Amino acid sequence: MTHAKAMILGCSGPVLTPDEKAFYGDHQPWGFILFGRNCVDASQISDLVASMRETVGGRNAPVLIDQEGGRVQRIREPMCQRYPSGADIGALYRQDREKGLRAAWVMSRLHAFDLLRFGINVDCLPVLDVPVEGASNVIGNRAYGTDPHTVGEIGEAAAAGLTAGGVLPVMKHIPGHGRGMADSHHELPVVNASRAELEAHDFPPFQRLKGELMAMTAHVVYSAYDPIYTASTSATVINDVIRGTLGFQGLLMNDDISMNALKGTIAERAAAVIAAGNDVLLHCHGIMEEMVQVADHAPVLAGASLLRAQAVEAAFGTGDGADEQALRDEFNAMIAVS
Repeated sequence: MTHAKAMILGCSGPVLTPDEKAFYGDHQPWGFILFGRNCVDASQISDLVASMRETVGGRNAPVLIDQEGGRVQRIREPMCQRYPSGADIGALYRQDREKGLRAAWVMSRLHAFDLLRFGINVDCLPVLDVPVEGASNVIGNRAYGTDPHTVGEIGEAAAAGLTAGGVLPVMKHIPGHGRGMADSHHELPVVNASRAELEAHDFPPFQRLKGELMAMTAHVVYSAYDPIYTASTSATVINDVIRGTLGFQGLLMNDDISMNALKGTIAERAAAVIAAGNDVLLHCHGIMEEMVQVADHAPVLAGASLLRAQAVEAAFGTGDGADEQALRDEFNAMIAVS
């Protein structure tokens, strides 16, 4: 990993093109991310993941995916069973706290079985956002609940289930997308809540999981801290809130740099994300002209960012030896009666 660049990149389709292979070989991204367009069938996914790692010298590079359950589940039937949403797990928790926490853990443990089969070793989960009334549906039923204790407790169980299975979690979207009245994929959400409101309602789940190794920032302006820049591009939010108030010292990545909440060219966005203090750049779309701009502004991992990246790679495991079929039967029985 000595020369890995501080970036995580997607690719355009189900197999790497010659141009993509050459580009990754030249620029050595630290990791990769998969989307639905990249996932056609089981052997194809495994081959794609293996070919990504080949371009970076066979290193066990992080390969990420958003496999939450509900509407955000990139690998679907028949490759993986269809999993319930975060809100469904939250509903089970409200009926029976212990059963809800067990369901959250088991579902993540099953995600780990599913993903490691393909060589995928990072799941962008748990969603720790706490929605408020009237917020954009971009989070919606992806959230476990509408109070910080519920979200934090279920999120902790979900993260633990992934880790037990040898897959690492990425908590999102730090320091909280739950008040966003706009979808940051399309426009810029501005949150005008006071610091006291944010610290009481939005921040606690992230504080609870501050020991996790990775987190993804929100493309949201929190005017109480920085009225101009989104969390992803604000040195104030990253240093004072994420590293300070929340106490998160793990590897920090931006939410997808292609999202329209961010202004400017991809190059300008990439420069701003790194200048603000993110450890790695995340670019998801697999569009070559954009990846070139990201690579131009992604430094080689060094200093604290390198140490955080090394801590992630050192934590990859093979799982706890749990009985997959027994866990699957247990989980399906729990969600059938909910």
